[in-house]
Amino acid sequence: MPKFKLDDIDHKILDLLIDNTRIPFTDIAKKLEISAGTVHVRVKKMEEAGIITGSSLQVDYKKLGYSFIAYVGVFIFKTSQTQFVLERISEIPFVTVAHVTTGKFNIFCKIRARDTAHAKDIIYQIDDIEGVSRTETMISMEESINDKKRLLHSIFNEI
Repeated sequence: MPKFKLDDIDHKILDLLIDNTRIPFTDIAKKLEISAGTVHVRVKKMEEAGIITGSSLQVDYKKLGYSFIAYVGVFIFKTSQTQFVLERISEIPFVTVAHVTTGKFNIFCKIRARDTAHAKDIIYQIDDIEGVSRTETMISMEESINDKKRLLHSIFNEI
């Protein structure tokens, strides 16, 4: 697949969208001194090229009562059961991230819970999945860095 070429205007549009995915195209156009139609066409081309794949909503989990974060390493009896286990894990809404990994764990998950009792229930749900031999949990004391914007700015500045 050929690499999509971003020019200076594309970079500036992406920079503004990274900082605020809900910014109106008219505001982008004013800041960059181009037409809103130009912004629309360029964003559409970046969507068609797969560079922009949507937008996201950021919420304050603490304000919603879900400030407890834990990481759960999942051990599986057989690696051939990985897909089945992932499908069952994906049915647990409090598992927000899951990775198939090398090393100690077969799968590594991030969970969000209300408190330790709720986290225990989530971990037990994972433990009860057929094919899971055991889990190992690490409690997050604090989520110190969770900033995808810095990474995106760095990546788009390299392109």
